[in-house]
Amino acid sequence: MGDNDCEGGRLTAHDAAIELYQIAALMLADESQAVEAVETAVAQTAIDPCAEAEASIEAARVNLVETAVARLSQADPKAFDAPALSENAGSCIEDDDLSSAGISPSQLSEMLTGPGRRTLRDWLEKLPVAQRAIFVQRAVLGWDNAAAAASLSKAARRTWQPRQISELFRLALCSLANSLVHSAAAQV
Repeated sequence: MGDNDCEGGRLTAHDAAIELYQIAALMLADESQAVEAVETAVAQTAIDPCAEAEASIEAARVNLVETAVARLSQADPKAFDAPALSENAGSCIEDDDLSSAGISPSQLSEMLTGPGRRTLRDWLEKLPVAQRAIFVQRAVLGWDNAAAAASLSKAARRTWQPRQISELFRLALCSLANSLVHSAAAQV
């Protein structure tokens, strides 16, 4: 492997560090805790900047989410108590994907990195902790309900089912759609 291959790995590691920090900041709502969580997650993950990076980056993402959830759960032990499954979970949207809330992946990306970043973070900070973690796992990381349920079950040491993840994610999407409507109306 030549120096050029390793340089690409270094750039990928740099981009991954930025992504990990962003994920941690969204989940923890505290920048100094986000830095500590990224440091912990990276320290627990074997990352070789000269090797194929995607598997290491995904392992770091998983470690980061589990580290953040464990910290949030420790701060508020009841925050990750899984809600009871409801027979007719009422929601303003029919499905649990971004497009159901009228948000495209490019709009979400713009909210994460563009001028709407502060608005998104302010909205996320108002969500219950479990909903915030689920939103980040589903909308930002693109995990499905089963992956998010497995992650929360492991990190929070509670039993979560995919349907519970789906219900809370839909509630978060409704809240976000409502927030965006009110934000747009305020700008008019």
